[in-house]
Amino acid sequence: MRRDAGPQAAGPAVAAVAGSDLVSELYRAHALGLVRLALMLVGDRASAEDVVQDAFFGLYRALPRLQGPDKALPYLRTSVVNGSRTLLRDRRRAWLRPPVHEPPVWSAEAAVMASDEQRAVLAAVALLPRRSREVLALRYYCDLPEQQIAGMLGISRGTVSSTISRALAALARELKEER
Repeated sequence: MRRDAGPQAAGPAVAAVAGSDLVSELYRAHALGLVRLALMLVGDRASAEDVVQDAFFGLYRALPRLQGPDKALPYLRTSVVNGSRTLLRDRRRAWLRPPVHEPPVWSAEAAVMASDEQRAVLAAVALLPRRSREVLALRYYCDLPEQQIAGMLGISRGTVSSTISRALAALARELKEER
């Protein structure tokens, strides 16, 4: 006579379904924004999508270790930034020279429709150092406060503030020189 496994055997399965639902909800709500963030950091859409896919896969694996569902989105953002860093580092090693960061252009139609001013700003942002691009993207694109950016990047809030200030000054100089 066979006995049912009971609720204890169903426990991990129920947790897996709940975790899967959380990841699905986060994907629907934030995947596009995370792809855009990664696109600003890596420069091409295919790589950005790969970085975000890896971040969601990592989140699914890390769910049992997360201290609550509210930690999932910060985990994803940090994972996207770190994945972008890794991708750029791997590219640099593969090419044996610094990568050329072209402003993102998604299609021929988008390139034609983008104004000269937008292209100039994207080109100027591409000239900034990696950390400056990351901080500006997290601050002005993701609209994160400086304290949260500092926590994500593992730097002080003062470093975030000074990085933003220097990056904006560099952008202003670069855009003024182009005119």
